[in-house]
Parts: sequence; structure tokens; C-alpha cells
Amino acid sequence: MVGLRERKKQRTRRALIEAALRLFDEKGFEETTLAEIAAAADVSTRTFFSYFASKEDVVFYDTHERIELALSTLANKAAGQSPADVLVRFIEDSFVWSAAHEELTFEDAEVRLRLIMTEPTLQAKALLVLFDSQLRLARALHDAYPDKLDPTEAAAAVGALVGAVKLAVMVNMEHDRSLEEMWATARRGAEVAVRGLSSLC
Repeated sequence: MVGLRERKKQRTRRALIEAALRLFDEKGFEETTLAEIAAAADVSTRTFFSYFASKEDVVFYDTHERIELALSTLANKAAGQSPADVLVRFIEDSFVWSAAHEELTFEDAEVRLRLIMTEPTLQAKALLVLFDSQLRLARALHDAYPDKLDPTEAAAAVGALVGAVKLAVMVNMEHDRSLEEMWATARRGAEVAVRGLSSLC
């Protein structure tokens, strides 16, 4: 059971994320200051830095946890599990984690994606995050199956799966009107990719 102190920290973190996204949407990412975000969340600027190192980190608030979850899934694969099966499990674990830890409403998630797609600073960080995370996952997949996958096959498998999920969500943002619909779209993208990865027995 989560204690009172931890619940308070979670509320503060969520308030900072929500305040930042609202201000970024209203004023613009570059024009919004850290002090304004802190004030909108009713905390001090010093408290802001207890949770995030920069404005960019607020937008990519869940990146570290998602990567660690994926690496853990690969490191703890079940005996006899195929590469395709473990990648499916990674996607399923990600959905379960998101449902349990999601800190954004659908509207906030939509704002975040729009910011990432339109703000040059965030576009650059998103590319770095995407490259780094996929590289780490590809290495971990190869390490998990050194006798079945060479580095190229592992990289192609990770790229196909992650790319399918991300692009499916992006092109359906205007049609999916809830987080549940968004996750359903992501699952469909994953299923399409996994069918193509079924050759990785």
C-alpha cells in the first residue's frame, strides 16, 4: 500500500506535469518559465527541481520508467519464450503499466504529442530518446537471444514493433477520443507488427 508521503509526492508530480502541459499549450513551450510552472502547481521552483531537471523532462516524464520496464521484460524472459513472444509480452506489460501509472488525461496526452511534433526543442529530444531507447532495446534483445538473433535482426525487430505502435497512435489521434481507444489502436499496431515478426521463432 502506498503511504501518505508517497501519495503526496505523486500528486505534486502530476500537478507539475498538468500545469506544464497547460502552460505550454497556452503560452508556448519556449515562452513558459519554470517559475510559472511551479507557481501553477502551487509549489516552489526548488520543489520543481526535486522532480524534474528541465522543462523537456516534464514532457518526457515517463521515458526512463518505460525503458526500464522493457529491459526488465527482456532480462526476465521465460524459458522457451521466442523473440516474438517476448516482444509481445513487452507491449502487454507496457499497456498494463500505463493503465496503472498513467498521469495524463487523453487531452493532456494529445497536447503532449502535438508539442513533441511541433516544438523544435522537443522534436530534437524525441529523436534522441527514440534512438537511444531502441538501441538499448535492440542490444538487450540480442543479449537475450544470442543464438537466435544477430544484432541486425534484433534491431529490425525492435524498430518494426516500436515504429508500428508509435505511428499507429499518431495517425489516429484525431479519431481516438479516449485513452482506452488510444491503447486499443496501439495494440492493433503491435499485432500487425508481430505478425510480421512471427518468423523469429
